[in-house]
Amino acid sequence: MAVVLVDAGGTNIGSVRYALQRLGTDAALTSDADAIRAASHVILPGVGAAGPGMRRLREAGLVDVLRGLTQPVLGVCLGMQLLCERSEEGDTECLGVIPAPVRHFAEAPGLRVPHMGWNRLRVTTTHPLVADLRDGDSAYFVHSYAVPTGAWTIAESDHGGAFAAIVAHGNFMGMQFHPERSADVGARLLRNFLLS
Repeated sequence: MAVVLVDAGGTNIGSVRYALQRLGTDAALTSDADAIRAASHVILPGVGAAGPGMRRLREAGLVDVLRGLTQPVLGVCLGMQLLCERSEEGDTECLGVIPAPVRHFAEAPGLRVPHMGWNRLRVTTTHPLVADLRDGDSAYFVHSYAVPTGAWTIAESDHGGAFAAIVAHGNFMGMQFHPERSADVGARLLRNFLLS
């Protein structure tokens, strides 16, 4: 197994790498197109804003590379949003491999944005990525933008309404939360990805 972390400038790269090491997997950090194409599994981490994240991928020549991957690909936090079609954050065109939009949380009385902290997950469809995930298991979120629920949703959470917490479309998958900060639940989900 050759797992790579795409160097898209995310500040969570170190913690994702350490979480994988705890599972016995040493993932190389790279922006090299050939190394990404040759990997068995690709993880796109990210923290920050959609515009700078996509700009970094364009500057590294990785947009078409990522779009063309056929092996399992996992986007984490911003990385998940970058897999989608377009983000309202800066009206940013994203990779478009998951047919979903990314929207800012709607303003509502008492609704705190960014959505930050532990929140419960609810599995909405059977998928290998959510094997052994139980309704009510919690994960750690930090985000102001979210993907609405749709055909791509395999688990959802709620913050002023349901949103997609875990998505999948073909070989592309994403987790809106931080599995590397989500204790046993996050480790279980990362293990499921590595087994995909």
